[in-house]
Amino acid sequence: MTRSPATPLPPPGERRRLREAGALTRAQLAERVGVRPETVRAWESGRSTPRGRRREAYAELLAGLAEPAGGTADAGTHTSGSGRRSTDREGRRGLHGRQKAEATAMVTVCPDRAGGGGRGRGRAAPEPSAFMQAPPPSSARSSGGPEASWDLTPAQAFDALYSFCAPALVRQTYLLTGRRDLARESVERAFQLAWDRWPEVARDPDPAGWVRAAAYEWALSPWHRYRRRYRRPEPPPPEDDDRALLDVLLRLPPPYRRTLLLYDGVGLGLPETAAETEASTRATAGRLLHARETVAARLPELSDPRELHQRLAELAATGRLRSADPPAVRGGSERRARFWTRAAIAFTVALIGTTALTLRTAPTRYEPPVPPGETVRGVPPRVAPGPLSEDQRELRTRLREELPQGPQRLTPQAR
Repeated sequence: MTRSPATPLPPPGERRRLREAGALTRAQLAERVGVRPETVRAWESGRSTPRGRRREAYAELLAGLAEPAGGTADAGTHTSGSGRRSTDREGRRGLHGRQKAEATAMVTVCPDRAGGGGRGRGRAAPEPSAFMQAPPPSSARSSGGPEASWDLTPAQAFDALYSFCAPALVRQTYLLTGRRDLARESVERAFQLAWDRWPEVARDPDPAGWVRAAAYEWALSPWHRYRRRYRRPEPPPPEDDDRALLDVLLRLPPPYRRTLLLYDGVGLGLPETAAETEASTRATAGRLLHARETVAARLPELSDPRELHQRLAELAATGRLRSADPPAVRGGSERRARFWTRAAIAFTVALIGTTALTLRTAPTRYEPPVPPGETVRGVPPRVAPGPLSEDQRELRTRLREELPQGPQRLTPQAR
């Protein structure tokens, strides 16, 4: 009796790419196969492999997702000639390796969660707003092949991540702080930190989330209140409704404000929001309810989460915020790294010089201290050198004035 061969499956990285190309979340794919979203995550990361009927259903679903992408690519190649083929080649260059696939295939600030995968089944995805970015070209998402996944350099992959995430991230940070300059500075600082740790960020399952967390932490730092440039408040938005909403947001404590923005603004699920804010799911739910109640008490028309999401997007769009160019951000990160490297080298050289000078001037043998004088047979000890008293000064003056004038002798006088 022989066993039938297992149904072939694409590599783990290709599985995730096919799911994203088909605009499916992990929860939706898991519902079709009949497993949990955590199981789909394990399949896509390569930690486990499906077996039996689930393997066949998973392979059939992936094959169905791969057919439209392949057919579209072939039709485009045959109908458009060399011009379309060059476009396809440019699209293939837009792919990235396993370590950088998430960075270059970024559709929104939170691509997997914007569709409501973490909030429950059947929830519709939020409309495109100021928090989201336009999706990359279809050729860059549909054309595949592991041989084309290593074409991007680290700088190109970083620029792609920055181009997709920075504009929306600046608007989000503006809602956290109410300051345009601080929002731009926080995003640039977060991306500079990401460029310094680019191998770690490129391997992260969610590079956009990594950068977003770094930007939020920098923006909400309490040390900004001591900086001179941030002591004065910035001009509020021109509209009364926008000013009222921004005022309510800024009155919330920073953890509550961040939770409300991540859940109702960005569209993260409750577990993802709890993980990013470093709190438990129950505490995150309590913060979210309290923040919603505070906003609804001041602005009753925003009691509906959908309306709140729309108003947050409109408020973020009124800031007219612009982000710097990717080369400027990378250059700032490199200049900062060179400065601290040179400072560390200068400090090390100064420390070595100080140590060498100390070793040069330090005594090489033990020198015992001079013991105090003692009285021997009634003879008082010799007075050690030191400051003279008034009587001793007078006596020294008399001796210096009288002795050089002649051979006079001092005659003791009886008193």
